[in-house]
Amino acid sequence: MVAIAIAACAVQGDIKGTVKIDGSSTVFPITEAVAEEFRRVEPAVRTAIGISGTGGGFQRFCAGETDIQNASRPIKPSEADACAKNDVEFLKLAVALDGLSVVVHRDNQFVDFLTVGELRRIWEPGSKVKRWNQVRPDWPDQRIQLFGPGTASGTFDYFTEAIMGEEDASRSDYTASEDDNVLVQGVSGERYSLGYFGFAFFVENQSRLTLVPIDPGDGVPIEPNQQTINDGTYRPLSRPLFIYVSVESLRTKPQVAAIVKFYLDEAGLLAPLVGYVALPYEQYEAGLSEVSKALGEVT
Repeated sequence: MVAIAIAACAVQGDIKGTVKIDGSSTVFPITEAVAEEFRRVEPAVRTAIGISGTGGGFQRFCAGETDIQNASRPIKPSEADACAKNDVEFLKLAVALDGLSVVVHRDNQFVDFLTVGELRRIWEPGSKVKRWNQVRPDWPDQRIQLFGPGTASGTFDYFTEAIMGEEDASRSDYTASEDDNVLVQGVSGERYSLGYFGFAFFVENQSRLTLVPIDPGDGVPIEPNQQTINDGTYRPLSRPLFIYVSVESLRTKPQVAAIVKFYLDEAGLLAPLVGYVALPYEQYEAGLSEVSKALGEVT
């Protein structure tokens, strides 16, 4: 099996150097978990992981400043052009599935679910919805405190496209951050708050938050969990998560090749532990095959 072969290859303990990683704070938990486990078998390798957001991370990655890019959305054409301009060739590797989660304060007792239409009215550009009773008349006459990702976040891009039908279409009068931990703190600290971020951050903080089921339009609200994210019934906010790998780094830095192989070998086990859903085994196998081809190895 490839998994056994890769694991056996990885347990050497003689690789040195630094792996530079940046990008999505949503992908950060699984990448961090991989890095921690990798450190056990390659203790001389240092992993430097930033969380500047998917967009901010791609700026660095396409400038050749990082080896691996965490991404909660596919690369944009403009970003791919920037990579090409700087001769940064890359591999796109899916690592897990996420269910982008809408949350309210843990003491919120009135929001039983939200429809996609209600989310659109709340978050659309120029929205006049300021108070909860403007969403539904029987909800409290209290101002909605909104928290969400900043515009450099892949989560922002995905949410706006899925809910508004147009990427980057969003009201701007909300508390924004590329760091999901900041959003968790904001929602958990405001009684009449509403926010959204990756499922792993809800799982990690579920004692402080209430998850909001989403009705996609068929009258059946669904909340994200391992099953509904995996089978696609949690829609339209289920999505794949990626890492992008510099081919030059892969070929010239043994530590990068080793951690990428380790990542694909272990992601299926680690993703559920940090709140995400593992991909089918065959997708990890396909990723490993792409890495082997880039390295010129016999598959």
